[in-house]
Amino acid sequence: MRLRSLLFVPGDRPERFARAAQSGADAIIIDLEDSVALAAKMSARRSVAEYLEQPRHTTVLVRINPVDGPFAADDLAAVLPHQPDGIVLPKAEGAASIEQLCTMAQHPVPPVLPIATETPRALFQLGSYATVSSQLCGLTWGAEDLPAAIGATAAREADGRYTAPLETVRSLALFAAHAAGVPAIETVYPAIRDADGLNAYARRGRRDGFTGMMALHPEQVPIINAAFAATPAELAQARRVVAAFSAGAGVVEIDGQMVDLPHFKQAQALLAQADASPDEA
Repeated sequence: MRLRSLLFVPGDRPERFARAAQSGADAIIIDLEDSVALAAKMSARRSVAEYLEQPRHTTVLVRINPVDGPFAADDLAAVLPHQPDGIVLPKAEGAASIEQLCTMAQHPVPPVLPIATETPRALFQLGSYATVSSQLCGLTWGAEDLPAAIGATAAREADGRYTAPLETVRSLALFAAHAAGVPAIETVYPAIRDADGLNAYARRGRRDGFTGMMALHPEQVPIINAAFAATPAELAQARRVVAAFSAGAGVVEIDGQMVDLPHFKQAQALLAQADASPDEA
């Protein structure tokens, strides 16, 4: 499952589902949580179920409501029989939340993408995702709910950078994903008209070790896809590294720089990712 770009679409707006799927996103996330008002949740579940019954050409994940709330069981009962490609779990608090989700479900559960940093307690459970990694398709984080939960007045500085506490949370989520051996998915960039800011943010995410990012608007998708694609220069360098190690050496010199096994593994991963993507050559 390639998760370079994941586009949210409200579950009570079925007229947008097909357009979202045609946006170029690797996956769409049909939302039954925050973007759907309480009075519309039942009709949203029906809309999602009907959409899942149609032929699909894009990966479709469904964000349900938190497992410790009153709506998750009904969400699962409505969508799981129609076999979504994945479940996005908000307010997740480590492996226990994944296990609770699976216990609650009356049908097989597809891979889960937990939003792993939305409560203070969740931060102290990040390491536990490694114990349920086989049930995950990735791990992502959020920068909106947590500040409210701790009484912070803002998540970002005046120039748009995250505050120090949120930078720490972002880093912990990144390391937790890699510790579990699953894709690390960067959180959304809420300024949907700020293309330059999004581009810089997404490229920073890729630089830091994230492999994909969530989007709020279709116009964000091509920017995210481009930001998370390897450049021709990066691919050429990766091929040089792999070729240099083909003789079995432990350390080689390329352009005056010492290159060792971690660089070799990184080059292999980059080329494998490019082979899996028609956008990279």
